[in-house]
Amino acid sequence: MKNIGIIGTGGFAREVLCLIDDLGDYNKVKAFYETDEVWESNWKDKQLNGLPVLPFSDIIASDNLSIGIGDPTIREKVVKWLPSNSKFITLIHPTAVVSRWTNIDIGAIITANTIVTCQIEIGKHCQLNLNTTIGHDCTLGDFFTTAPATNISGTCNFGDRVYFGTGAATRQGINICDDVVIGMGAMVVKHITEPGVYVGIPAKRIK
Repeated sequence: MKNIGIIGTGGFAREVLCLIDDLGDYNKVKAFYETDEVWESNWKDKQLNGLPVLPFSDIIASDNLSIGIGDPTIREKVVKWLPSNSKFITLIHPTAVVSRWTNIDIGAIITANTIVTCQIEIGKHCQLNLNTTIGHDCTLGDFFTTAPATNISGTCNFGDRVYFGTGAATRQGINICDDVVIGMGAMVVKHITEPGVYVGIPAKRIK
């Protein structure tokens, strides 16, 4: 039965479909979903990658949902918009290496060639993009997100809605508060206690 629904129609949503296809489950995908307003104006009676695009109002209780939206703040808003009894699946690409000493909460998406080692806590609706590495003893808050080639050293603790740009990295033992964006290629060498956007080597806040 087709019972997997992908929330969103952008680039990451299509990459989620690629991941599902690599798992051999393409035939289980029912549709992409968009908000009723966006569906009405842009997607009514259209398809994307061979699948229909349906409005949120067509989601049913038996659908297994995966949120294909890269922006952690928007992703959190979408979770709140969806019915409270929605079911969210975790997707792990077959080439990802995830140790058995990792705890993963609902809705996570772990993409190709990602490495997650030991004693790691992954929060709700986290996304680890291509070639991300997560070192030992890390805690990733809800909606934590990496772009490709992010490297997180061991014993780091991150709050909710933290986003790492492509090629960003941390040294060991870094703590980062909620609502922080680490820019592409930035290197985090000190704790971050104030929300905002941080760029450069070493990473500094844009005022």
